[in-house]
Amino acid sequence: MGSALLLALAPLFVLNAPYEATWESLDTRPNPTWFTDAKFGIFIHWGVYAVPAWGPKDRYAEWYWNDLIRGDGQTKAFHDATYGEDFKYQDFASQFKAELFDPAQWADTFKRSGAKYIVLTSKHHEGFCLWPNPQSWNWNSVDIGPHRDLAGDLTEAVREAGLKMGFYYSIYEWFNPLYNTDVDRYVDEYMLPQMKDLVQRYQPDLFWPDGEWSHPSSTWRSTEFLAWLFNESKAPKDIAINDRWGKECRNVHGGFATPEYGGIPDGKLIQRGDFEECQGMGHSFGYNRNETADNYRSTTKLLHLLIGNVSRGGNLLLDIGPTADGRIPVVMEQRLLEMGEWLTVNGDAIYGTRAWAEAPEMENVKFTRKGEALYAISLKWPGETLTLAVGKKISKVTMLGYDAPLKFTQKDGTLSITVPQLTIDKVPCQHAWSFKLE
Repeated sequence: MGSALLLALAPLFVLNAPYEATWESLDTRPNPTWFTDAKFGIFIHWGVYAVPAWGPKDRYAEWYWNDLIRGDGQTKAFHDATYGEDFKYQDFASQFKAELFDPAQWADTFKRSGAKYIVLTSKHHEGFCLWPNPQSWNWNSVDIGPHRDLAGDLTEAVREAGLKMGFYYSIYEWFNPLYNTDVDRYVDEYMLPQMKDLVQRYQPDLFWPDGEWSHPSSTWRSTEFLAWLFNESKAPKDIAINDRWGKECRNVHGGFATPEYGGIPDGKLIQRGDFEECQGMGHSFGYNRNETADNYRSTTKLLHLLIGNVSRGGNLLLDIGPTADGRIPVVMEQRLLEMGEWLTVNGDAIYGTRAWAEAPEMENVKFTRKGEALYAISLKWPGETLTLAVGKKISKVTMLGYDAPLKFTQKDGTLSITVPQLTIDKVPCQHAWSFKLE
């Protein structure tokens, strides 16, 4: 076998190598190429908390049960006034019916959004499972509420649409008696069997744990699970994983860092360029009826968030919070479809790109690269001329979505591009404009 072929196959060999249950061994595994190329994924927070669907505007609505018991009183005041003091959180489960849930329609929306992968909350901190897990008797979507394998139905539809499917899984639970009395038994008898059941049933392309912060990875037996996941499980050999495996792990161990709501912190995984930022369209991840239109960011702002993350080499995992009856709220659906319209024109500047280490700092222009091509993505319409400090020799400039090559001059490391003056009906897109430099 030639050396060039061996080099090309090296990442595949590493992904298929047997791994030991140590971070030293597991951290040698690279992120799969599909994940690094995908750039845009959709997070879905959906569970019993979608029934009350309420939280203070600066809180996550999916934390309703925790805030009801341990919060500052706002959630309890709302709960008592709306449902009565004797109404327990568990009583919401029978009202979580998902009667309008159409997984094919969801998957079609996701595909049209331009996202390449989906991450569903298979179980949040409330412990309610969206699949028929034996450990979750009478606290899952098959035994109560929808009486339906929500995770399985969505997985089938998402894959039918040609997208990758992943699962969020909370490794701790607020009010699980076993967790709160004997964490080692909880891990051995409950958590690990649940995680393995989820993997073996659905063979996810991505596994996204959370709720790890109270204990080190040794308590969660994370390295043991990951060695099993990579070496023995039915999961694809190119499964992607995040960094939430123990209180010492974020931005240090695992596949990619998971910054949340702004700010890309320093750390091993960030420095390596392996990260995926997660944000909601408003503040809450779960659907929050208390949020108004003013709390939702515009399509322009969401696309600028995506472009900013991609220009740094990372991904965006953008969250939606479906309703208890199984609908994607229209405002969220609209944002996704509008993002997809932009990506249809500008996807070449996003998918499969990498950060450009030599990119100049510009307030309204972000850069990506792919092979020998550079992309300058202008967050504002540049006017008559776009001036870029690009030292590389450029032979051709085009604007994505516009057929004709653009005129330009290059002198002393400065590239000046003549921007076509177009009527509103001829502009290839809105929100941001991508210039390809070859």
